[in-house]
Amino acid sequence: MINGLSVNYVYLATGVTDMRKSINGLSLIVSEQFGHDPFNGSVFVFCNRSVSVDSSHLDKLRHLL
Repeated sequence: MINGLSVNYVYLATGVTDMRKSINGLSLIVSEQFGHDPFNGSVFVFCNRSVSVDSSHLDKLRHLL
């Protein structure tokens, strides 16, 4: 959990995202494809080809909300 973080919205990107893009490439996806500011206080969730989300990841996301 990140203390003091205020989350406005949580966006889930559907489909497969190449996670090798790192933070710069993912920021470009948020701004160019989604039309959002990546620094507006929202959380953007991307999935790679092997989508495996367990309850511990969801618990961490719930703490941000």
